[in-house]
Amino acid sequence: MKYISTRGIAPELDFDDVLITGLARDGGLYVPKEWPKFSNNEIETMRELSYADLSIQIMKPFISNSISSDDFDALVRDTYEKFRHPAVAPLKQLENNLWLLELFHGPTLAFKDYAMQILGGLFDEALQRRKKRTTIVGATSGDTGSAAIEAFRNREAIDIFILFPKGRVSNIQQRQMTTVDSSNVHAIALEGTFDDCQDMVKSLFNDLEYRDKYNLSAVNSINWARLLPQIIYYFWAALALWAPNRKVSFSVPSGNFGNVFSAYAAKALGLPIENLVVATNTNDILSRFFNSGKMEIKRVRPSLSPSMDIQVSSNFERLLFDLCERDGSLTNEIIENFRTDGYFDIETELIAKRANIFSACSVDDETTLARIKKTHKDTGEIIDPHSAVGLEAAHQIRSSGLVSSEIPIISLACAHPAKFPDAVHGATGFYPDLPVQLDDLLEKKEHTVVLPDDFDSVANYIADNTNV
Repeated sequence: MKYISTRGIAPELDFDDVLITGLARDGGLYVPKEWPKFSNNEIETMRELSYADLSIQIMKPFISNSISSDDFDALVRDTYEKFRHPAVAPLKQLENNLWLLELFHGPTLAFKDYAMQILGGLFDEALQRRKKRTTIVGATSGDTGSAAIEAFRNREAIDIFILFPKGRVSNIQQRQMTTVDSSNVHAIALEGTFDDCQDMVKSLFNDLEYRDKYNLSAVNSINWARLLPQIIYYFWAALALWAPNRKVSFSVPSGNFGNVFSAYAAKALGLPIENLVVATNTNDILSRFFNSGKMEIKRVRPSLSPSMDIQVSSNFERLLFDLCERDGSLTNEIIENFRTDGYFDIETELIAKRANIFSACSVDDETTLARIKKTHKDTGEIIDPHSAVGLEAAHQIRSSGLVSSEIPIISLACAHPAKFPDAVHGATGFYPDLPVQLDDLLEKKEHTVVLPDDFDSVANYIADNTNV
């Protein structure tokens, strides 16, 4: 398996190098050169597999011989044994043909754990084999940071620096990052938005001299190895509802487009996905694009679902590459113009032809709270605001007739409600219980630094605190 850049200039790499490199040297994102394809018969045989064994079978074509088969199998099985639910990703029925996929049973209570815990082991193995150290730099809108820190804390060959927007993540999310007392962990509160954090990370990687000097690597979803394990839970949920003999749709709370792209990849592998609902909050750049063909940056507005408070969705470039028939120069031209002008327009006919799998819907805060309240009243389930956005979008898209009522919609519950207690309280009148592992989180000492949105300040801080 070889990987190519969406900008078409960087050299092809194998999985190991994509893992360590993260962002392509031409500024693009790596994608598989070709999608492997599972037949219906092969997918049918997957129904009997455990979550770990399903992960192994789907991921192996992508990693080729980068890691020994025995070591990879052991790494995956060991990872998912640590999750709190025996099903790993349990599926719950809420009403007729509407299901909730719970993706918060990992160590940091968010869907990012399903990939990040695997990623930590893969990094460790590759760096030890190469006898190298690396400096991981990532941006987070809330959940990626805590998942990455948990996965990479205390690893000898890695220093990790996570940038989060100061004052724009929940208190629980922040403390999951800042209360980790580990010498290789650095939580940076950047004075800006998540888009500023993301731009800062890309600027550090695009300074090739700095990147090489400090062996920078990425664990954001700009790294293909972060998206690969997320493909698994789409297969897992669809198989539970009798795929491939039955089509399914998914509603995905969306900010940086990584989770949705993993679903798109699952379809490319042969999973019978009828529709992908791109569910956004008031920061609705993605829903506006899929409904009009116009991508236009607006001001980031704080919301009750802060992990989705994003206007520049990095992973959209991977889909754009496919929409452009994998023309790297055209993709690069569109992205560069977008960064300059804050706008681009694609013919809606092209969207309808090549992206007809997608529907999109935006959900404001008031409607988010109403969905949390109604879900609890009708089903007894407590959901966080991000999950509520996905569930509300599923209802709206189905009511519009864009998704058949005969086809199950699986809505992703991406975070534990305890991570957003104020929103849950605002909707229901009570605070969700913290899981046992977070009992003392609010009493722990925080370890963080506040930095301005300034390249030299961030670059110098990383240089002074890495052991590379």
